[in-house]
Amino acid sequence: MPDIKGEQVTATPTEARQGERGPSVRNVLVTSVVLALAAMVAIWLLFFKT
Repeated sequence: MPDIKGEQVTATPTEARQGERGPSVRNVLVTSVVLALAAMVAIWLLFFKT
């Protein structure tokens, strides 16, 4: 827990870090980008390729 001294809050770098870091975040990003590209290619092939 961060220490509160008056109006100043002190926290370690680990406590202050927000959000998750690691391979799971990267995997979600890569998967979503690949799926979005696949969807756009499928739409292009179905509707716009002549």
